[in-house]
Amino acid sequence: MLRKTLLLITGILLVLVTGVFWGTWFSLSRTMYTLPQETFVLIGKQIMQNVATGMSIMMPLGIAGILVLLLLAGRRKKAHFYWLLSALLLFTLALAITLFIEVPIDNQIKTWTSVNIPHNWEAIRDRWQNFHTGRTFLSLGGMICFLMAVIKRYN
Repeated sequence: MLRKTLLLITGILLVLVTGVFWGTWFSLSRTMYTLPQETFVLIGKQIMQNVATGMSIMMPLGIAGILVLLLLAGRRKKAHFYWLLSALLLFTLALAITLFIEVPIDNQIKTWTSVNIPHNWEAIRDRWQNFHTGRTFLSLGGMICFLMAVIKRYN
């Protein structure tokens, strides 16, 4: 029962994390390059404010859940183990991109106003977008791997 509960809670956390990445990418990020600089800064700051706390809790907890499930899995069901391991690697890569690339860019953007936007703001925006796209698809891949692990566990 403990394993099933942990699978459920971890799955919910991972779906929420993936949903935030996907929703942002699908609905807004792909067109951020069309926005004037003032609008980009305004929207960017609002998104950062809205997701920072929740994602800083959900993402590490989701990864911790995968890790615990991986430790509980042993190697009896090899496919289950390797799907969990793949999910762990993909979500950990997404977290690394967040912490080491996206957050530093976010912290830069937080200091911008309509009068002090750097001349290379478009290059910074494009770098953020490229890594956000990568992170989005890593999390989608991680979610697929997690779901496959669940299927293989009870298959």
